[in-house]
Amino acid sequence: MNAIEFEDSANAGAQERLAATADTFSRARQALTSVIFGQDDVIEQTLITLLSGGHGLLIGVPGLAKTKLVETLGIVLGLDAKRVQFTPDLMPADITGSEVMEESISGERAFRFIRGPVFTQLLMADEINRASPRTQSALLQAMQEKHVTVAGARHDLPRLFHVLATQNPLEQEGTYPLPEAQLDRFLLQIDVGYPDLEAERRMLLATTIGVEQPPVRVCGPDDLIAAQTLVRRIPVGEKVVDAILSLVRSARPLTGPGADAPGSVKAGISEMIAWGPGPRASQALMLAVRARALLDGRFAPSTDDVVALAQPVLRHRMALNFSARAEGQTTAGVIARLCHDLF
Repeated sequence: MNAIEFEDSANAGAQERLAATADTFSRARQALTSVIFGQDDVIEQTLITLLSGGHGLLIGVPGLAKTKLVETLGIVLGLDAKRVQFTPDLMPADITGSEVMEESISGERAFRFIRGPVFTQLLMADEINRASPRTQSALLQAMQEKHVTVAGARHDLPRLFHVLATQNPLEQEGTYPLPEAQLDRFLLQIDVGYPDLEAERRMLLATTIGVEQPPVRVCGPDDLIAAQTLVRRIPVGEKVVDAILSLVRSARPLTGPGADAPGSVKAGISEMIAWGPGPRASQALMLAVRARALLDGRFAPSTDDVVALAQPVLRHRMALNFSARAEGQTTAGVIARLCHDLF
């Protein structure tokens, strides 16, 4: 099979490590579904985000267990987790930390850096769009650069650092929409919907009768780091690489970069797109399809993985123009049409 692969992916022990890692995170997924009901796709996409080493944006109305999901993730994966409630008066120093003046017994004064909540392995940024752009930009640097700068001094974040931000699509008064540059830093946009009838019935009984079963730890930070390394070594066939490139490049307008590539734009779709995804979307999709294959215990991703992850990877990285929106077109509908036409 023609594939892009790293040297030790051909090692005889690579498949054994992949199978063991897949078993570990399959048990982690089961532990999460035993606490979070009716959100199997959300749980899968969140685990894909972490296995890919990225950040996730959870969007849903209140009461859909977004906060509980992140708290449970921290317990199941054995990660140090912290939560910050974003509000309009939240300052950058409330996230990154600040320097304070201290005086020793001898009378000497010196500044000491007190770390903020961003120094953690799993940070929940609750209702991120309620903070000011200045505060959002402080988090942006941490997400992209894996360090913060305070008073001209650099402070590195932990090796494992993931942001799972939540956003309420309702009550937009007094909010600050995330800029495109920050949206692009999120590997996946995970839409959280309502559970189905049977899942809501199970949730109702489990949470109102007796004592809820607490989540259990399945693995630790070292296991997640090893899994992230393994994800990057999973071979990807040329057919899947071509599918990723075709999809991402087809989601760009005719006047955008890559519009002249063969088969990059389907007739009738390019005219709807105001701006489309950049190369970071291709990178995100490449990692995400590998992580999804790992979760399913497969040794290589397929084009089905590309189709399954097209929506969460692309929907926050592109926008439709005014005429398309006036006709009732949606970003999700355009992505679905692209997948149908291409695959």
